[in-house]
Amino acid sequence: MSVPVPTRERILDSSLAAFGLRGYDSTSLDDLASDLGITKQAILYHFSSKEHLLTATIELAVRELGSALAGAADPQARGFQRIEDLVRATFSLAARRPEVLGLVRLVTRQGGTASGELASAMSVMLGEAVRFVETEMVAGRFRRHDPRMLLLAVYSAVVGVATEPEVMRALGLEPDLRSLVKARRETIEFLRAALTAD
Repeated sequence: MSVPVPTRERILDSSLAAFGLRGYDSTSLDDLASDLGITKQAILYHFSSKEHLLTATIELAVRELGSALAGAADPQARGFQRIEDLVRATFSLAARRPEVLGLVRLVTRQGGTASGELASAMSVMLGEAVRFVETEMVAGRFRRHDPRMLLLAVYSAVVGVATEPEVMRALGLEPDLRSLVKARRETIEFLRAALTAD
């Protein structure tokens, strides 16, 4: 016998899928309630507004992303191996739970309050990444650049390639698992060439 999932968790999982795949503006609380087989009032019992639900959903997405990345990278790994592990984990997450990166992409594009909340939630993770890149530059394993700009470029390359099926189609690539694996491999090689010191 399976244990029932609490309503709050069901709402968050459903909102992550809806906001991350359909978009925040394209998803109403009525849509979510219908998807879940509950009333809109049940959602508002747990989350006082759609905006409050978005904030909680962003926190869930950041936790899932952080968990995927933390589980992938060996903290003792040095140089490009650690970057490669993180890229592989990001692509794996994109294949397994596209809504997580979809929500991150959506929120960063929209800006506003939600974008600030996302930045705040990701600040610890990004701070650790900056320190890692700085250490690798000092050790001579990475080319010298502004580590923040470098991480922005890495983020854009990885998340963009992993979450842009429309662009893949426009380039004549079908956004399926085979194309995602090829895109991951190409992205890793691109980043290796860009980051590693000669």
